[in-house]
Amino acid sequence: MESFLMLFAQYDIPRAFLVNIELTLWSALFSMVLGTVLVMMRISPISSLRTVAGGYVEFFKNMPLTIIMVFMVLGAFGQLKLSFSDTFATNFFWLAVTGLSLYTAAFVCESLRSGINTVPLGQAEAARALGLGFMQSATEIILPQAFRGSVAPLGNTLIALLKNSTVAAAASVSTETSSLMSEMIEYHPDVIVSIFMIFAFGYVILIIPIGMLTTYLSNKLAVRR
Repeated sequence: MESFLMLFAQYDIPRAFLVNIELTLWSALFSMVLGTVLVMMRISPISSLRTVAGGYVEFFKNMPLTIIMVFMVLGAFGQLKLSFSDTFATNFFWLAVTGLSLYTAAFVCESLRSGINTVPLGQAEAARALGLGFMQSATEIILPQAFRGSVAPLGNTLIALLKNSTVAAAASVSTETSSLMSEMIEYHPDVIVSIFMIFAFGYVILIIPIGMLTTYLSNKLAVRR
C-alpha cells in the first residue's frame, strides 16, 4: 500500500489516463467520420471509389500502428512539415490523433460493412423502385440500419482504440500512460509490480464499462426481423 501511495504522490497518474482518454475520444470521432465515408465508397456503384476505399482499408489494416505513429513524427512532421500548433505537446498530440484516426478508420469501415450485410437486399431494391438515388438510399435506409447492426463490432473497435492510444508514445506524446509507466519503471524498479498493477487495473476500469454499454446498446438497438 505504501508503494501505491508513494507513486500517486510523485506522479500525476490520473492526468496520464486523461490524455489517453482524450486521444481516444478525438480519434474515435474522426475515424467514425472517415470510416463512414469509406464504407459508402465501398458500396458505391462507382468501381473506382470501391477500389480506392478497398485499397485504403487493406493498407491500414495490415500496417503496424507503431510504423504509422513513427511516420507521423519523422515523415509527416519532419519531412512534410505538417504542423498543428507551435506548441510542442499540442502539435504531437494532434499528430498522434491523426495517426490513430487514419488507422482506426479502416476498422470502423469494416465494422459498418458488417452491419450493412445485415440489411436485407430487398430494402435497397425497394429504395431503387421508389426512385431513390444511391446517396438517399444509403443515408436514409441502409446506413441507419447498419449502425444499429454494427454496435458490437464498433464497440470492440473503440476498446481496441483505447488500448492502441498507448502507442502515442511513438509519436512523441510524452504525457500519456505508456510514457509515464516507462519513466516510473526507470526511477522505481523496486516497485515494478505496483506500477504494473496501477496501469493494468486502470485500463480494466476504463474498458469494462465500454463493453457493458456496448452489450446493452447492441441488444437495445438490434433490428428485429
